[in-house]
Amino acid sequence: MKQELRNQALALRSQLSADQRYLKSVAAVNRVKSLPAYRQAGTVMLYLNFRDEVETTILVEDALASGKRVVVPLCNRDRTITPMEIANLQDDLQFGTWGIREPKTDRCSPIDPAEIDLVLVPGVAFDLKGNRLGYGAGYYDRFIPLLRPGVPLAALAFEVQILPDMRPEAHDRSMNMVITEDRIINC
Repeated sequence: MKQELRNQALALRSQLSADQRYLKSVAAVNRVKSLPAYRQAGTVMLYLNFRDEVETTILVEDALASGKRVVVPLCNRDRTITPMEIANLQDDLQFGTWGIREPKTDRCSPIDPAEIDLVLVPGVAFDLKGNRLGYGAGYYDRFIPLLRPGVPLAALAFEVQILPDMRPEAHDRSMNMVITEDRIINC
């Protein structure tokens, strides 16, 4: 079931052209920047987009320019996330094992998850209740419980990634909001 939904959502997302993805990403990022949770956050955790995900580089640049502490995930081989603070997109990142940009461990420092004020989460698909279908490794499902209670969890997605019902399992973590190019879905 989950793999079928994952394949469906990935196929829909891959049909977007590079220009469409960029324009839709800009619209989604502008919605994030309008959120009180983003404007008030001192420390924001963002994923670094991979393949045809919503482009997050522009949001990282905005957060750094706004004086926010920017944290990005270092995905470990044991399927855990180490949140690492970056200060510079060009100098602090490298391509990791899966071709995903990740923080350089010799330049960036890990931070306590309790210091994070807002987390932007990637995913393959979401529903209107905030249920999330990830890539299947469980990185974020294991990381989210380490955050302070009440830290907002926001998913970035294209509208084509919104599916009717995800049917979550007990270990799946849901989002507080899902942000697309067209809307902010409060869950």
